Amino acid sequence: MGDNGRQKALIAMSGGVDSSVAAALMQEQGYDCVGAMMKLYQREYIEDSEEEMPEGNASCCTADDARDAEAVARKLGMPFYVFRFTEEFRCQVMERFVNSYLHGETPNPCIDCNRYMKFEKLYERARLLGCDKIVTGHYARIGRDEADGRWQMRKALDQTKDQSYVLYQLTQEQLAHVCLPLGELTKEKVRALAQEYGFFNAHKKDSQDICFVPDGHYEAFIEEYTGKKAPEGNFVTQDGEVLGRHKGIIHYTVGQRKGLGIAAAYPYYVKEIRPESNEVVLCAHEELFQRTLTARDVNWVSIPEPDKKIRVQAKIRYRHSPQPATAKVTKEGFLKVTFDEPQRAITRGQSVVLYDGDLVLGGGKICGAE
Repeated sequence: MGDNGRQKALIAMSGGVDSSVAAALMQEQGYDCVGAMMKLYQREYIEDSEEEMPEGNASCCTADDARDAEAVARKLGMPFYVFRFTEEFRCQVMERFVNSYLHGETPNPCIDCNRYMKFEKLYERARLLGCDKIVTGHYARIGRDEADGRWQMRKALDQTKDQSYVLYQLTQEQLAHVCLPLGELTKEKVRALAQEYGFFNAHKKDSQDICFVPDGHYEAFIEEYTGKKAPEGNFVTQDGEVLGRHKGIIHYTVGQRKGLGIAAAYPYYVKEIRPESNEVVLCAHEELFQRTLTARDVNWVSIPEPDKKIRVQAKIRYRHSPQPATAKVTKEGFLKVTFDEPQRAITRGQSVVLYDGDLVLGGGKICGAE
């Protein structure tokens, strides 16, 4: 609670249009707002030199982003802080990202960043500042079930911008203190509001890249981070026939066709990555489809853990349309999802998120498929 008796909200600001409009909307709702940006990744070549980002770069958390966020906070008359979480980010996001690739997985670091940074570290800082709410510019909706009092998450009204997939790790305690004011708005409306508020970033390009891999060359980042070049190995069929040599397992993901360099009568695709033998298994396109997956690190969002099979729509990557399936929790605590129809390229390291219509039920990290 603020000194003036109003509820106090910490706004996670990125310098972009979404978090800027979220801040303005919270002020309109009567909250006493504080702006904050997380300093997550040290980019010496930007902040300690005069070198500029490559043209067309759409990464986040740059020095320019910090200046943009501070300018918006100033315009709204809000205090603004930059919190340095570089070591926590390295341990919780970058290390997980690198280790995932080294173990033959394909991670989504945005999920870990939301889980460990925005809604854990920043949430802790919000409480220290006496804030009742933490606010982000994510497109999703949070409400409460009047029947049992449980907090729920739903897809954004604008389905084309929905980000509920990357928020499935939020706990009930966190949901009780999180506000997502853009959940009912379209992107077009958000940009229009930004213009009405007089924000200079109303038409700023959205960030797209992984912030610590701004050029998109994640393989080079991993080799630089570990100080080791990924060892070459064999491309093989599922029966063990050697088809050629690969340049290191970190260069490949399930479903990949391009860049294999294999001459054959028909196109090959990556079916499986075997870190223990340093092999990449290739297959024909029709062999990429599987019906059942297993997931670990499961979190139930809008419902308690079910004690029997439930019908769901399941999404296996961010740009995947939810598909009808059956889900159950195994005796060992894993989540087992069986699709009505086989799905293409179920990938270890990605997350499966379960829905009932627009209601987010829960999710987990994919660790196997069959």
